[in-house]
Amino acid sequence: MSFQKISSSRRRFIQGMMATGALSAITTGPLMGRAWAAEASPEQWIQSGSHFGAFEAKVVNGEWVDTRPFKHDKFPCDMLKAVKEIVYNPSRVRYPMVRLDWLLKREKSDRSQRGDNRFVRVTWDQALDLFWQELERVQKQYGSSGVFTGLADWQMVGKLHKAGGAIDRALGMHGSYVTTVGDYSAAAAQVVLPHVIGSLEVYEQQTSLPLVIENTNTIILWGCDPIKNLQIEYLVPDHEPFGYWQQIKDKVSQGKMKVISIDPVRSKTQNYLGCEQLALNPQTDVALMLGLAHTLYSEKLYNADFVKEYSVGFDQFLPYLMGETDKQPKDAKWAAAICGIDAEKIRELAHQLVKGRTQFMGGWCVQRMHHGEQYPWMLVVLATMVGQIGLPGGGVGFGWHYNGGGTVTSKGPVLSGLGGLSHPPKAVHAADFRGASPHIPVSRMVDCLLSPGKKLAFNGETLTFPDIKMAIFTAANPFHAQQDRNRMIEAWKKLETIIVLDHQWTASCRFADIVLPVTTRYERNDIEQFGTHSNKGLMAIRQVVKPQFEARHDFDIFTDLCKRFNQNEIYSEKLTEMQWIKRLYDEGRKQGQDTGVTMPDFDTFWNGEGYIEYPAGTPWVRHGEFRESPDLNPLGTPSGLIEIYSKTIAGFNYQDCPGHPVWLEPFERSHSGKQAEAYPLHLQSCHPDKRLHSQICSSDNYRKTYAVNGREPLYISPADAKARGLKNGDIARVFNARGQVLAGVVISEDYVTGVVRIHEGAWYSPLEGGKAGTLCTYGDPNVLSADIGTSQLAQGPSAHTAIVQVERYQGTIPAVTGFGGPQQVQGTHA
Repeated sequence: MSFQKISSSRRRFIQGMMATGALSAITTGPLMGRAWAAEASPEQWIQSGSHFGAFEAKVVNGEWVDTRPFKHDKFPCDMLKAVKEIVYNPSRVRYPMVRLDWLLKREKSDRSQRGDNRFVRVTWDQALDLFWQELERVQKQYGSSGVFTGLADWQMVGKLHKAGGAIDRALGMHGSYVTTVGDYSAAAAQVVLPHVIGSLEVYEQQTSLPLVIENTNTIILWGCDPIKNLQIEYLVPDHEPFGYWQQIKDKVSQGKMKVISIDPVRSKTQNYLGCEQLALNPQTDVALMLGLAHTLYSEKLYNADFVKEYSVGFDQFLPYLMGETDKQPKDAKWAAAICGIDAEKIRELAHQLVKGRTQFMGGWCVQRMHHGEQYPWMLVVLATMVGQIGLPGGGVGFGWHYNGGGTVTSKGPVLSGLGGLSHPPKAVHAADFRGASPHIPVSRMVDCLLSPGKKLAFNGETLTFPDIKMAIFTAANPFHAQQDRNRMIEAWKKLETIIVLDHQWTASCRFADIVLPVTTRYERNDIEQFGTHSNKGLMAIRQVVKPQFEARHDFDIFTDLCKRFNQNEIYSEKLTEMQWIKRLYDEGRKQGQDTGVTMPDFDTFWNGEGYIEYPAGTPWVRHGEFRESPDLNPLGTPSGLIEIYSKTIAGFNYQDCPGHPVWLEPFERSHSGKQAEAYPLHLQSCHPDKRLHSQICSSDNYRKTYAVNGREPLYISPADAKARGLKNGDIARVFNARGQVLAGVVISEDYVTGVVRIHEGAWYSPLEGGKAGTLCTYGDPNVLSADIGTSQLAQGPSAHTAIVQVERYQGTIPAVTGFGGPQQVQGTHA
């Protein structure tokens, strides 16, 4: 279809809408429509699953009225109380909606109006026509570099209904497009660790916890909070690790195991275990590690044989550690002056590391800081010097707080999900990136939008930012994940068209041009693993209620989009939802037969209990095969060994990431520098205890269980609160040079002076929508965080690099603006 025809079609579409007075949107009132059950029944309990756990939903006369945990989950998560509200809440996206000015002017719209929340309701056919017409226009005018899709996020429970798979399958038949590499969670670690220890590590299974319980003398929790974070998983959690952590708690209380939490804040895990803490200054972890390494070496405590046999590059690292290259030994005294922990305590910890078996458990928050690559690299170096990598209950891992890390993996099949076509047809538009890169690091998207054509160093590559004109987001909320809202608002103005598929009116929807309502997980049928790393079993994810209002499955939306360019039957393969689920199940059943695991036929599985528990696996040691025979089982590094010094990274010649780990001063720090005078508090934006990122923040009743006067909590020490005249329940203004937010004060002894927290995922709620610098009325910490890459190596987010000041809010307290649907737009007649 030509651009001229698209323009003509657009005019006819708008004229037709105006002639019927269709320029009006839904009101912002509460969600009043009744849900209908998947099948008519006066009362039934329906099995389903979520990132928060498996559960059963009680449905009475078509309405979901109660929720109870899955009977096979011994440690259910409190957040299950919120899942019903994902279906029923005022922020639910009910209908296809189009931003008013974009509808009238399309790519020539006033983009400064994005975020003002004025939308028009349209039909599905009209919305998908607009979607396809924009794809055609942008591909023809700008080529592949003009279209961006990515950031498909955490709405992934279910093998069939995967948002990322659905969109990639469809758009790949239409043409090529810009995508992202890496993620916001662990970008720095997942780039540097393959160079150092041969794999991503952050998403890998860990040494089995029974072996830790049996063999470990000391656990070092380095910025790691498993009791908080193991509540959720990428698939459906079985919560098995909590049983093992109960045993660890018992051993700690009996004096049979030592656990030390290295964290500026008393974590949930520390409080649960009753263990020790080293409260270091924020962002100084690498200095502490270097002090420990210096002590191990200078006192001849390190395992020289292991270092020699299993690693390379220690000789290149040693001159820096001992101060030969810069006249500054990285000894305990030097480290103490930076990290705030007494030098003698540092030496004591070094001695503790070599008393029996030591398991390092590294978290991800520390690598989400400026120079974040140095932390995981140096932790591997420290574990290498201790020399227990590959031993039961020893070594280092970066996934203990994620996906049930440390569970014993069962011997069952891992089912595939919806993916690309085996023999895809020729795309409508050939790939044409016009000299730009087809991918960008995920957290550098704003840089890309603001500076198309700019060169970017990334992991040895030189990328050229594409000139993106159209962005499509599905199951993603960039206005939660990305840093520095003011820069985002300016960057979003560079986009001619933004399309968002979601079931909640997030800030990302408010800054979109077209919003398409998708079904929640609980309005679909699917199958999924019970336990991500454990793969304990397979469960039916049954539809609890029918799709609300006009919400549709991602798969159906993209099938209908493909109809616009005659590829819908190829896309869907002419299979219904249940036929697809049966196909995926049967593939897994065949896989099971090949490995000796018997599974019933699909009808028996689906119509019966809807749950299969796989045969139990055996305990496993991470890097055990490597330690046993490094020649036969090399790591994925160039040398096949642990690379304390990486020739590859050194060859990139990055000043901010040399060939071995080093201490690099971050661009801002609460305990040093001139900026600390104005902003003396370090703000941590860790993963929340009561959400999965921004998910279930819109669940009104559950949010009230932790919100403070309707705001996201600001956790602060008694001393810092007293100095500012704050008391529990006050509304505080948290601010820096980048922005300002309101938050509710919670005074806690868990916090040391100088450190505060607002959990990430709090919904962005601007006082004036679409305006940079406006006050966030609810408490989004990424209003305050810096959009600066970790280094040229990984270009990850520096979300933890935020210094702020806090004061009692003095003005008239505004209402929270971030929740509910769009504003009503009055219609006019032509």
